[in-house]
Amino acid sequence: MSNYQELLAQKAALEKQAADLDKQLQDARRAERASVITQIKSLLAEHGLTVADLGLKSGGKPSAAPTGTTGKKVAPKYRNQATGETWTGRGLQPKWIQAAIATGKKLEDFTI
Repeated sequence: MSNYQELLAQKAALEKQAADLDKQLQDARRAERASVITQIKSLLAEHGLTVADLGLKSGGKPSAAPTGTTGKKVAPKYRNQATGETWTGRGLQPKWIQAAIATGKKLEDFTI
């Protein structure tokens, strides 16, 4: 059985070995990245492309494609004449429309 001092020495040796392996990993990654960057630059030049052609924003991540409705307000299509409440026609029907339809009215009766 090992004593405490021997275990501490083994732990220190393993930690040093882990640190050496981490350094080797970082060096290998750095070399691989450099190779990939060189290859990408070569392909860009070969095909006459720029970074802007790739649709990347800074950081190398693809930029989100803007959608036509993101962040835009939609004009209301339906209005409750009694209260002035409006609804765009998107999403769940508001309770005032559900109640009116339950009483026999039509959705078209509230069209603006």
